[in-house]
Amino acid sequence: MSPFLDALLLSAGYNAALVTVGAALLGIAAGATGTFLFLAKRALVSDAVAHATLPGVGLAFIAMVAMGGDGRSLPGLLAGSAASAWAGLLAIEWITRRTRLKEDAAIGAVLGVFFGLGVVLLTVVQTMGAGRQAGLEEFLLGATAGMLFADGVTIAAGGALALAAAWALRRPMTLVAFDRDYAAARGYDVRRVDLAMMALVMGVTVIGLKLVGLILIVALLIVPPVAARFWTERAGGVVWIAGAIGGASGYIGAAASAAAPDLPTGPIIVLVAAGIFALSLLFAPARGVAAAGARHRRFQRRVHRRQGLLALAHGDAIREPYTLRLLTREGLIRPDGVPTAAGRAQAAKVARDERRWAVARELFRDADLAGRHAGLTPIETIFTADEIAEIDRRLGGPTPAGGA
Repeated sequence: MSPFLDALLLSAGYNAALVTVGAALLGIAAGATGTFLFLAKRALVSDAVAHATLPGVGLAFIAMVAMGGDGRSLPGLLAGSAASAWAGLLAIEWITRRTRLKEDAAIGAVLGVFFGLGVVLLTVVQTMGAGRQAGLEEFLLGATAGMLFADGVTIAAGGALALAAAWALRRPMTLVAFDRDYAAARGYDVRRVDLAMMALVMGVTVIGLKLVGLILIVALLIVPPVAARFWTERAGGVVWIAGAIGGASGYIGAAASAAAPDLPTGPIIVLVAAGIFALSLLFAPARGVAAAGARHRRFQRRVHRRQGLLALAHGDAIREPYTLRLLTREGLIRPDGVPTAAGRAQAAKVARDERRWAVARELFRDADLAGRHAGLTPIETIFTADEIAEIDRRLGGPTPAGGA
């Protein structure tokens, strides 16, 4: 059995299995939580939160060394990063509410200041004579090589709690993401729901620092929801599909990293998510590129067919090569361009339907009719049999097609 298959089946060792399960739970939580930011068009907030964690890592290390420790306790580092991330969120919220700056400007300011402060603090940490500073830079890009059993449990438990919180708050967060005024009218405290949403994003970001790093956790929060959007039109569906994509990315990426220890876990997880995004972009049945191309080809075929049949009905020559091929393939004209009996019948129906639509617009005075009829909509799908009978009564008897 290959090392990768062993890792997928959780047979590559206890720690590898724990990291894989933890990465899957983190991916599910990140995908589901990031959906609300994506729907609210606030994806940049995740970037600010991630960069705002860095000062907390440096301050927590310094504090733990000052208290006699080695500074490498993961719960302590995560607590410090959570505190600084929360301070960054509050700073963004305060700047947006109390000044005339827009949220994107506040995010840019907080992101730059906190990240700069974090780099300075990590530089100070590297000059300290006490503590174990080696490996702190892993919080930038993530690493699992030195992960302990307790670290894996922390990540798995944190991911499960974040997922449970996202499930419990999914309704108010969805309402606030789509329509803040409507949510307020329904009795929700929009500011508190907003802060809860940000707190969830912060929690997922902090949990994912050790595994994927503060730079790549942004991708894990945003890429799965963006990929999920190609598969459904429903907000609830986006949440679940994004969670599934995030979970699959975390599971497969961590398994691949366990099978090839020289490859970094975080980047592989993000690359798997990017691969799923690419597949969704190309092959999603409703919104994918392939489906859009197929719809365009069907539309083009309908246009050429209708125009060709109208030309037959009016006795005009057809000169467009694609139209000629299409009508010949359907048996509506002969290779020499002469319409067959089936072609004459179809031409007569298309011409009559054109006249029916003209009468319908006069008869029903429906402004929406023009939008629904682009010359391609079968009239029988719009009107009832009685309405069509009234249209035909006003229109009169059928007129033979040209070329008959």
